[in-house]
Amino acid sequence: DIKDVGHKYYLELELEDVQDKDSTVNCTAEVLYHLGNKNIAPDVQFTLEGEFKSTEEADHMFYTRIRSLEKELVAENIPDSHGHVPPELEPIRLLAWVASGHVIWQNSTENTQLQLAQIKHVKQVKRSDEYLQFDYLVLLHDMVSQEIIPWEMTVLWHPRDGVQVTRDSRQPRH
Repeated sequence: DIKDVGHKYYLELELEDVQDKDSTVNCTAEVLYHLGNKNIAPDVQFTLEGEFKSTEEADHMFYTRIRSLEKELVAENIPDSHGHVPPELEPIRLLAWVASGHVIWQNSTENTQLQLAQIKHVKQVKRSDEYLQFDYLVLLHDMVSQEIIPWEMTVLWHPRDGVQVTRDSRQPRH
């Protein structure tokens, strides 16, 4: 407890590469949740011991494939009701996973435990620049309350610059 500031946590954890389960990196982190104001994202400071294998080649292949599509990509229910993700949509799921991580961090409190449950809908938006843009409607699962929260995100991506969430908003439950 930090008087009149918030609660700080010291963590030691092992991160696992989502694409190579045998690849792990040790991480230490400090997370500060501010008192009172729920609109302030937690402060996070971290140190990694090592790094994961580069995804540069896979990123370039995905980027080239999406840029060469004749029609904008549109997909729904990733994963499907059986937990299946078609291999060609795995990069779209990973992109949503990274982007939702930003949304989760910005909107988390000590009393939430949010994770991406499903992409309900994703639509590629054509752009005149070199970025790829995707408009997502995702479902976030709060493991504490068991609530399923619909959330819209606009995501820009380029292999050189990484993921940017340019707009996000919590949606009313249906």
